[in-house]
Amino acid sequence: MVKILWVSAHPEPRSLNGALRADGLRTLAEAGHAYRESDLYAMGFDPVVRGSDYPAEPPDVPLDVAGASQRAYDSGTLPAEIRAEQDKLRWADTVVVQFPLWWYSMPAILKGWFDRVFVKGFGYGVTDPDTGRIRRYGDGTLAGRRALAVVTVGARGPSVGPRGIHGELSETLFGLLHGTFFYTGMQVLPPLLLTGSNRVGPERYEDMRAELTHRLRTLADTPPVPYRPEAGGDYDADLALRADLAPGRSGAAIHRSGPGHASTDPAAPERRDAGSLAGCR
Repeated sequence: MVKILWVSAHPEPRSLNGALRADGLRTLAEAGHAYRESDLYAMGFDPVVRGSDYPAEPPDVPLDVAGASQRAYDSGTLPAEIRAEQDKLRWADTVVVQFPLWWYSMPAILKGWFDRVFVKGFGYGVTDPDTGRIRRYGDGTLAGRRALAVVTVGARGPSVGPRGIHGELSETLFGLLHGTFFYTGMQVLPPLLLTGSNRVGPERYEDMRAELTHRLRTLADTPPVPYRPEAGGDYDADLALRADLAPGRSGAAIHRSGPGHASTDPAAPERRDAGSLAGCR
């Protein structure tokens, strides 16, 4: 049995994302997995970091968000809704984050979830007492968990490939995959990128559903993206990749020690959904 936290961010439950979420959770239940859910729009989750998140801070002192968040985390004074999300993450061994790609990024409500929940002391900023090193990039505070991003994208096929005008999608998501999932210690599964989501007919939807079902049924067996750990010896004192590794190359792909991952889909669907590179339509 796998214990999954499913975090979703779409305002319309009748959308493509809503249908995929329902099918995904049904698949997990049928496979005998346990899951908990954070449907951020349904929860009315407030994505804005505010001084009130840290009630013990003196009001006459300028707010240091990182320091204040760690003090609130350590003292147990974070708001109940943040502590509840952290409890879900502690419980889970796998995190599925599902969202439409808007303006080359995640919806603001999901970005705010990371901002408010992954506070210092919980998501980052913890030192290994044996080595004195900050635990990050493969050895973070959420080590031992796996993370899967399920992302719908309005653009189609080659336009989101390595030579496409929209850019290669795995690089577009580098901040989430490497800078958030891997930074906090999670093993990063290759993202499920469902392209052409603005127009999806019944046949295309069945293909998408089958892709999602397969990925969920193989959560425990899918090899993670082979990102290079910070402590693995591949980086110099300035945290730049050593000159003898991937010589003459640059970009996000050099931070993988094996072949890169790419996932595009040339299908041309018919039904519209709010999952476009250019924003919600």
